[in-house]
Amino acid sequence: MITKKIEKAINDQLNRELYSAYLYLAMSADATAKGYKGAGKWFRVQFQEEQGHALKFYDYLQSQGAGVVLNEIKKPKGTWKSLFEMFESTLKHEQFITKSLNELMDLAVAGKDYATQALVQWYITEQIEEEANDVDILSMLKMAGSSTGTQLMIDKQLGKRGAAS
Repeated sequence: MITKKIEKAINDQLNRELYSAYLYLAMSADATAKGYKGAGKWFRVQFQEEQGHALKFYDYLQSQGAGVVLNEIKKPKGTWKSLFEMFESTLKHEQFITKSLNELMDLAVAGKDYATQALVQWYITEQIEEEANDVDILSMLKMAGSSTGTQLMIDKQLGKRGAAS
């Protein structure tokens, strides 16, 4: 059984994950509209992954006999100037998610809630991969600069991303 304080914090994180999904769906639409079909696919897979992250919190709350609270999802930005700006925004958002997960872990540790610590550790490990991927993509886009041909090659590579598991 989890405390009400941890229940609220997990619900807050669940809603952040739902916002993340919404944000990445908006990025998918914008990238595709700009002709970056590979990036559009990449962000759509990211959208699906974030939905899975939200459901993992949802299922955990229910397994602990806790309530699920779904809040209103804020409308994300709809357009970005460039693919580089999209991935800068992605990295910044993932860093925010990492910070909020670390705060959730701090709360679970302080409350000696070992089950929640195990759950949140999975997310923290996932965030290491998320941020590393974003940094790698940003590095490639930075090297490409304004070279349209190189950006298209990167876009093609982004389109090879498999479906979320």
